[in-house]
Amino acid sequence: MPEITGGQAVHDALVKLGVKHVFGIPSVHNLPTFDAIHSGGIITPIITRHEQAAVHAADGYARASGKLGVALCSTGPGTTNTVTGIYEAAFASSRVLVLTGQTESTDYGKGRAAGHEAENQLPMLQTLARSVASPRYTKDLAPAVFHVAADIMNGRPQPGAIEMPIDIQYGTTSAPVGEPIPMAPVTPDSKVLNRAVSVISDASRRVIIAGGGVVNGGASAEVQELAEKLNAPVFMSGNGRGAIPDDHELAMGTIVNRRQTRRAIQDADVVIAIGTRLRGSIAAWGTLPGKLIHIDVDPLVHGMVAVPDISLIADAKEAVRRLLDAMNARSGDSEFLSGVQKAYQEIRQQTRERIGKDMSALMDYLRASMDRHSVFVRDMTMPAYAWGNDWFPILAPNTTMNPNSGAIGPGLPLANGAAVASGRKTVVIHGDGGVMVHIGELSTAAQHDIPIVLIVFTDGGYGVLRGIQADRFEDRNVGVDLATPNFAMVAKGMGVKGEQVQGLDEFKDAFKRAMAAPGPYVLDVDLRTLEPMQGFGRRIEFVQPG
Repeated sequence: MPEITGGQAVHDALVKLGVKHVFGIPSVHNLPTFDAIHSGGIITPIITRHEQAAVHAADGYARASGKLGVALCSTGPGTTNTVTGIYEAAFASSRVLVLTGQTESTDYGKGRAAGHEAENQLPMLQTLARSVASPRYTKDLAPAVFHVAADIMNGRPQPGAIEMPIDIQYGTTSAPVGEPIPMAPVTPDSKVLNRAVSVISDASRRVIIAGGGVVNGGASAEVQELAEKLNAPVFMSGNGRGAIPDDHELAMGTIVNRRQTRRAIQDADVVIAIGTRLRGSIAAWGTLPGKLIHIDVDPLVHGMVAVPDISLIADAKEAVRRLLDAMNARSGDSEFLSGVQKAYQEIRQQTRERIGKDMSALMDYLRASMDRHSVFVRDMTMPAYAWGNDWFPILAPNTTMNPNSGAIGPGLPLANGAAVASGRKTVVIHGDGGVMVHIGELSTAAQHDIPIVLIVFTDGGYGVLRGIQADRFEDRNVGVDLATPNFAMVAKGMGVKGEQVQGLDEFKDAFKRAMAAPGPYVLDVDLRTLEPMQGFGRRIEFVQPG
């Protein structure tokens, strides 16, 4: 076999993994790999403006496609910049591979102050990524890529990272690149499965909770079939939205912990939790009603929050398919279902009243103007809290995302990655404070003609925090009022079309233009020209999120 460089070995391994795009920033410590990607002509490099944004974009790509998202960054300060992105990907159970450079092998651990030296880079990455590798020889680069990628894709997705000393990227090897490690589904224990079938079949009041594992595992069709067979309401976690479409009569959104919902499902015979860690607002429930059947591929999440009566450790798709094949259950209690649906509609109406006519109309217009499979991204901003995260209708899997970790700022790079993955118009909503964290990624969108519509809701600062200070600290505002630029002008300065918008009518006209335009587009919306949202202005209601 002819010799190839280490950079070529990494490229060839990525190609065999089906990678089509890589997000990152060239550096003296990764140029051989970037050169191999450029020369190969198969993988398209998307050049970001910050390494954190590169990982967020790879994360958005992974969530929108269900495939491996790859970031290629530099060593030392470049790798420390990736930390928040890896942290977010871990929270979101996202399939992200971070490739970083490293100083020469002969300098490693010597403390010679080599350029971008980072002797504790590996243990730092190990605090965030489930699988981390540091190959010592050029021949080990491709196997390391396959090994870490296999861990990322196996079971519950988690990010992985590889540091690559620069000398072994330049080095050559005649060792075969090899092949990716094959992935086999995790199948449920047949005896435990039969117990689950018996419990479900004997019940009449059943509830399904679908999490991100349903979406990640490609099990949406099976979960919808199960819900229809049982006539069971389906609640979804934030990551599980789209597990069944929100316009399905059995979809109950994310409201499992609302007061009306608690009353409606308190007499449930069984809760079937699929692909969820049962954390967040679900954990606030305490003891779930009836018997709990927990289906999740990760053994560590079973019993984390609620002790299940039956644990099925298996891939969601595999487990639900086998449940369906083995089950001959009668349809669920229609009166029970009607009660849950009534509670859902009551909460939905209360939310519309709370966010006001303008935001309700704006949300409806967005949904009507977007393709069913277009991705909707939210940063941590008031409209996201009020209606974006829970109430904007999600009609297909892999079409919704927001910062799971609660970070402010990932929205724009997440959207860039999602749009690259889907090739469809991707809509992202931001606040004027959070968007400044990664405003440079508008330049990435311009350079690569990424089809995003960035909607910035502007109110001159951190509106939620301003409201909390007004409510709890006698109107003493500290650090929440910001010098906010004209984002339409900022966009134009980066080669992106943009316009300022006041009021609902102007928004509708502008959004129509944004959706029709090729490439990126920015709408700078003055939030103060829309009807205020109750609980999201001066006074904040402290509520458990749905």
